[in-house]
Formats: sequence, structure tokens, C-alpha cells
Amino acid sequence: MENTSINLEQTLQQGNLYRHVGSLIVAHLRDNNFNQAASAVASATMTPLNVEVPPNKLLELVAKGLVVEKDEMLRGVSSTTSFDSSVPIGYGSIPAPRAASVDFSALNHAKGASKSFPKHETRHISEHKNVARCARFSPDGRFLATGSGDTSIKLFEVSKVKQMMLPDARDGPVRPVTRTFFDHLQPINDLDFHPQNAILISGAKDRTIKFFDFSKAVTKKAFRIIQDTHNVRSVSFHPSGEFLLAGTDHPIAHLYDVNTFQCYLSATVQEIGINGAINQVRYSSTGGMYVTASKDGAIRLWDGVTSHCVRSILSAHGTAEATSANFTKDQRYVLSSGKDSVVNLWDVGTGKLVKQYTGATHTQYRCQAVFNETEEFIICIDEASNEIVVWDALTAEKVAKWPSNHMAMGSPRWVEHSPTEAAFITCGTDRSIRFWKQT
Repeated sequence: MENTSINLEQTLQQGNLYRHVGSLIVAHLRDNNFNQAASAVASATMTPLNVEVPPNKLLELVAKGLVVEKDEMLRGVSSTTSFDSSVPIGYGSIPAPRAASVDFSALNHAKGASKSFPKHETRHISEHKNVARCARFSPDGRFLATGSGDTSIKLFEVSKVKQMMLPDARDGPVRPVTRTFFDHLQPINDLDFHPQNAILISGAKDRTIKFFDFSKAVTKKAFRIIQDTHNVRSVSFHPSGEFLLAGTDHPIAHLYDVNTFQCYLSATVQEIGINGAINQVRYSSTGGMYVTASKDGAIRLWDGVTSHCVRSILSAHGTAEATSANFTKDQRYVLSSGKDSVVNLWDVGTGKLVKQYTGATHTQYRCQAVFNETEEFIICIDEASNEIVVWDALTAEKVAKWPSNHMAMGSPRWVEHSPTEAAFITCGTDRSIRFWKQT
């Protein structure tokens, strides 16, 4: 009798769970205007089409479930990925980001005073033997990597960098560099972190993409190598970690399966000129799209599933090179910079220019323009004055201009902002690496 009661209770709980899942799916489809699909699921599961569910509840639960799944993986549950690396405790469990406080849909109607950019302090944290060419934060903001013309890669632990900056540190000198990798034959162009595993990838002029396991304390060489056919200018992991994009001297991004190393190229691309080499490629937050910034001045938007080019913004930076391009968190806009000394914000849906940020000279290097972690501000470099320039993202007003503290005639050539806190990094032609954090 007791077993019958337990089985009945389990059956009722399972039935309630199925009804709850059905309600979530119907509401999600309905709220996203998939009305025909919503009606079909509602009919098949006997769920009211007008069921009341909080907006985006299904997405919220899925996101929480993914975090739990990652935590379980860290406790020893087997992973589906082919990478077999010991992940640093907590790596991949990305903290909830500070909410973006900018409503980009209101850009064309922005009025009122600009916000003040908080003061930051800066510290020289290390240097390479040659130009510091690129930098990247890990998705959880705990690690930072820099690449150099001397072919080396330095890995920093951000907590140690911040400890190093404390005025009353009493435990002796802090060493923020936790690893240094040497395996390329020519200068490093770009870096990226795997979204879940302790894997760092690098793209270089030696036409290779190399995989470094930073969970192992003594490793200095890559454990996997992709040999490309071109100079690898930019690399970007898909949010799933199963694929990566390589922007090269070839005008079409090379899509690699990271488990098989099989390379895919889009077969349906309109003619791109001989100067279509890709300076930067970046995935959107969901991987549904990616964007390329090219030497021919164009910004191109690509379908993340089919790799079809869905929009070309030709002459996005006039006849000058487009040097960087990044999606906003909501994937509705792309921020680009170019050697025309202009930073532009583009509407993904229409391809129209929404905002333009001017007043910083960048004509020589592959300059980056980046959002801060809340997307309230845009940060870039002024090569002519060797300064950091900050704009209010909504009003396009310049709100800060600070000395970069890189040596004279050693202008920073790369800026990268933390995805999780008010901190950024600059890399300079003076070989130095500087960390900036809000005071």
C-alpha cells in the first residue's frame, strides 16, 4: 500500500512537471511570435494558448540549468567535450554580469546630459620583449592573456593583478603572470578563451591556431595545433566551445570544428575584392551570428548556422580598413572602429548607421573600440596624443580623455575590457601591459 502511494505521488509530480514544461514552451513560442508553432504545441499538450508565464521564464530556467550543469562537471561529472583538462576551480561558472543600463533602442532619441565615466587607476603589470599586440579576458573575467610580436603569450590571474595594485600589500611582491607560453614562430595576432574549459587559443602570422591548456602549471607548449593556409589575424570561440572562427588574409572566415579540425567555408558569398582580408571576427553572445571587420573597409554580418553572409555594410569606414567589430549583448547592434579615426554603431537589422563617435585619432594600428561591462561607455585609443578616450554610448559625447601612461612614442595599440567588472587592459608598442581598474 505504501509503495502504491509513493508511485502515485511520483506519477502526479511527473504529470505536473510535464504540464509546467508545456506551459513554458507555449508561452515562449507565443511571446516570440511563433504563433503557429505555439498553437500546435498547445493543442498537442492540452495547454491553454493564453497561459500566463513571466516573460523569458524558459530562457531564465535554461540559463540557471546550464550553470548547475557546469558546476556538476567541475565536481567530476563527465563532460561531453573532447578536451580532457583539469579546469581551475570555478572556471566557466560565469558570474551574473552587471546589467546593461543602456536602452539602445532609444539611441536615435537620446537627450539629456551624458554620464560621467568613473575614475580609474592604472599599473604597469608586465611587459613583453617586443610589441604587445593583443589581449583578451576569459568569459568569467578571472584570467587575462596577452600576445606579443616576440611570439610569447602571457597569462595573468586578475585577482593577483588587483592584489599587486593594493597600496598596503604586505606579503612581498605579487607575481600576476601565472603562465608564459612559447610555441609560435611569428607574432601573435589574437587570442580567445574556451567558454567552459581551461583552454586558451592563439592565432598568429605563422598561419597556425594553437591550443594551450592553462590548467597545467608547467606546460609551455600547445597541445593541439590547427595549420591554416593563411596568416591568422583573429580567432573567436563559438559560445558552445565546439567551434571556432579564424579571420585570415582570406576574405571568408574559416570555421573549424574543434574536435575534428574539419574546416568549413561558406559557399554562397558574393564577390569580395582582393583587399578583403579579415582584421577581426567575433561571435554574438548566442552564436546565432558573427561579424567580420575587413581591410576593404566593410563590416559583414554572417548567419552563425549556415555561414551565409546576411548583410554587407560596404565602406563602413570609407576607404580605410575596418579594424574591429563587436556585437552588443542583445545582438541588435555592432560597434566598429577603423583607420578613418571613427567609431560607428550599426543597426544589425537594417545595416544603418545609428551613432558615430569621433575625436580620437587611429590611423596606424589595428585599433579596437570596446564597450565597458555595462555598455554605458565606449573606450578607444588616440594614437596621436597617446591617450585613452571614452564616450557616453548613448549621447556620443566624449566624457573622458586620460594619458595612457604608455611611454612616449609608445602608443597603446589594443584595448580590451573585462566582461564582468570595471577594469580594462591596454597593450602598447612600448612592449608594456597596463591594467586599469575603477577607483
